[in-house]
Amino acid sequence: MDFQTIKSETVYRGKVFDVRRDEVRLPDGKQTNLDIVEHNSSVTLLPLDEQGRVWFVRQYRHPVLAHLLELPAGVMHDGETPEACAQREVREEIGMAAGRFQKVGEFFLAPGYSTEYMYVFLATDLTPDPLPGDEDEFISIEKISIDQAYSFAEKGEFHDSKTLAALFLARPYL
Repeated sequence: MDFQTIKSETVYRGKVFDVRRDEVRLPDGKQTNLDIVEHNSSVTLLPLDEQGRVWFVRQYRHPVLAHLLELPAGVMHDGETPEACAQREVREEIGMAAGRFQKVGEFFLAPGYSTEYMYVFLATDLTPDPLPGDEDEFISIEKISIDQAYSFAEKGEFHDSKTLAALFLARPYL
């Protein structure tokens, strides 16, 4: 037996995501409702400069009422490729263009409730080339040596899953 969607409806439309409620028949024949966050795919970047520093952003995340240190990331626009989104986001978030992007992995961000799929890029050959950032983002940039970044990760000092996953996926390429 498999899971079978009986009915699906959008119950909320928002600026960043929609919420869909699916009525699902489970493999044992019982039925349940599942709420699913429909979210565009996204990218996260590990920008690495010639001095061996990773460029992080610190920004306020209202759902957790905290400023988090994270790798730059952003949501893909409709029709935008992961590579184009990565090129745009690195310029918007840290003001640098990357001469080289290398995809190092991809994953579902939270498959228990969201459709968001994330692509991870190593961004190198950085040169100044800023784009205006999003109006609702207030970001500060912090540069940390690659060794210190992995030390922070190992000590549990990052509280952002995409940053931890991206560091792990990029490690073989560094």
